[in-house]
Amino acid sequence: MPNAVHPSHTTIGWIGTGVMGTSMCGHLLQAGYPVTLYTRTKTKAQPLFDRGAAWADSPRAVAEQSTVIITMVGFPRDVREVYFGPEGILAGARPGSILIDMTTTEPALSREIADAASARGLQAIDAPVSGGDVGAKNATLSIMVGGEHDTVERVRPLLERLGKKIVYQGGPGAGQHTKLCNQIVIAGTMVGVCESLLYGFKAGLDLTQMLESIRGGAAACWTLDNLALRILQRNFDPGFFVEHFVKDMGIALDEAKRMGITLPGLTLAHELYQRVQALGHDRSGTHALMLALEDLSNTAMTTTRPGRIP
Repeated sequence: MPNAVHPSHTTIGWIGTGVMGTSMCGHLLQAGYPVTLYTRTKTKAQPLFDRGAAWADSPRAVAEQSTVIITMVGFPRDVREVYFGPEGILAGARPGSILIDMTTTEPALSREIADAASARGLQAIDAPVSGGDVGAKNATLSIMVGGEHDTVERVRPLLERLGKKIVYQGGPGAGQHTKLCNQIVIAGTMVGVCESLLYGFKAGLDLTQMLESIRGGAAACWTLDNLALRILQRNFDPGFFVEHFVKDMGIALDEAKRMGITLPGLTLAHELYQRVQALGHDRSGTHALMLALEDLSNTAMTTTRPGRIP
């Protein structure tokens, strides 16, 4: 496509280097894009500086030096501050620049950013992702994109450096609505996976053998393939933080209320994850849901096989 982004004439601004953002930014550096970045904790971005990224002191300073600015932060309040704050992107972006928010946030906020960008001669798209730390590291993320179609096509070569599946969903905010659909599925699936492991444990099954069977049948899913073994290993390190998942589910429930629909499965999952938070696991991975179910059942899966129950 004419005017498509390319390392020879595109300078990237990157804001946010968390669990996923660091790997994603690294892929763009590897592809030869010049990158200027800002993140709240500078030391966490040192591996990217070692690979050639430049530092800027604020989102505004990033925008002043970039033609494409990408954000991957935590909460809607962070998105709002990064874009609309006095030292935010919109205060520094040059006309013609493209803004890409890859945070999962409120669809209405994505539309607000797109409107504000358009008024300043900028283009903005929302492009939340799914795939966790594994997808970020392997550049196999699913990217759900909303915004003007021509703008999306201009940055597609860049998105293809980050993900395996890039699907255009519609106008501003459509990417965010799609990501919320994704989170609804994941929430219900995680409940099922954790309950299955807890049931199998109490039934005295060898859980590794049990998983070998069900992963090959109709229950097969990403969560079983990527997170079930971590649960058995008692490894609750984050691929995606519990606190961010609770935020996403809350946004989805608010949108459901606005649309006049009821989502009882998501409501239950949201309540269970709030219990995970109450246990002190805000910054654990989403598979830490198992800890809440163990707490409710007064059972700890400390081994993979407790012995058969009569």
